[in-house]
Amino acid sequence: MDNTNLALRFAVAIGLGILLGLERERTKGGDGGAGVRTFALIALSGALAGYLGQNLGLTWMALAVFVAVAALIVGMYVVTAQRGDTGITTEVSALLAFLLGLLCTYGQLQLASWIAVAMALLLALKDWLHQLASRINSTDVEATLKFSIVTLIVLPLVPDVNYGPPPLDVVNPYKIWLMVVLISALNFSSYLLIKTVGAEHGVGLAGLLGGLASSTAVTLGFSQRSRQPGEDASALALGIVLAWTVMFFRVAIMTALISWELGRQIALAIGLLSVASLGACYWLWQRNKRRPRGEVKPGSNPFELDAAIKFGLLFGVILVISKAAQVYLGDAGLYLAAAIAGLTDVDAITLAMANLAHTDAANLQVAARAIVIAVMANTLTKCGMAIGLGSPELRRITLPIAALLLVTGTVGAVLLV
Repeated sequence: MDNTNLALRFAVAIGLGILLGLERERTKGGDGGAGVRTFALIALSGALAGYLGQNLGLTWMALAVFVAVAALIVGMYVVTAQRGDTGITTEVSALLAFLLGLLCTYGQLQLASWIAVAMALLLALKDWLHQLASRINSTDVEATLKFSIVTLIVLPLVPDVNYGPPPLDVVNPYKIWLMVVLISALNFSSYLLIKTVGAEHGVGLAGLLGGLASSTAVTLGFSQRSRQPGEDASALALGIVLAWTVMFFRVAIMTALISWELGRQIALAIGLLSVASLGACYWLWQRNKRRPRGEVKPGSNPFELDAAIKFGLLFGVILVISKAAQVYLGDAGLYLAAAIAGLTDVDAITLAMANLAHTDAANLQVAARAIVIAVMANTLTKCGMAIGLGSPELRRITLPIAALLLVTGTVGAVLLV
């Protein structure tokens, strides 16, 4: 290799060592442990060992130097352990710094850089990761393992074949299970986010986070809470409308993940609903500067096998009903099925319509309108909760917002072309 390329590889190795050393020195302070210079030298020794092995035929050099560096690091650990510091994070990082230098010598600069940045991020997020670990219990770990199994092991084994008599041959086990994985991933991510940031927040943030898990649960809980003495109905209304807004974005994201064309098709209608909802949130925020506390609970872990199977069955049933309604009753039947399904669950009908549009582009407009109708039906249900179960003040606030959203959604559905 030419001198410029060689210099670049050594420079990158030293730079990555400095990056890791800076983080370690910031964390460990001036306790005499490995810092910027030590990490830079360790990375440089890895690059030099790799160069000697690659260009001078000393293939054993990399292993010999690694063993020597490891011995020094073990000695450093013994010294620090005697002072009461039994952690090995710095020592492991130093060994990896040597390997990063080795990677640089072999021309894997991008890979070495990625690994170094990932290491620095993990090291810098020490406190946050410890807090996360303290909030996660054995049930969460078990659910994570289950999710990994059904995603990485079960999903590839499920047959990708359509079953059912034509034209109702829309039951595809692989696609159904893929939708289960998708919705479970969204719910599980929301669950972890809520557990990470804690249970008590301002009402607005509680509505925002709660909407990730279940906007219906937020609406029900805040509506009932508004009847308690001393509660601020305006703040609770803000939390409710924020949860509805999250639902609109959630539908758009899920749809686009399955069918990008359908996502573009519903963008206008869902966008109008989102803008109207965000405008209502801004109005509520302006009229209510005081921020009482709110609580959002993560609830039971969203990924259990029985819940996943139930969602898969619901999705399959809605898929068949939707197709049958379209075949035997026309587009009006499909819209009716979407409205009925949307009263209780918007996720299943949204994914069913996304699959319908993905397999048959001719149904793009019909599927888009069906999704908007399902979203409006679901919003209508939650509006009924807020109006019927909330306090008179909450009813006065949410009623005009509900009317605005329903009118906006109707306009969006009509404008779909």
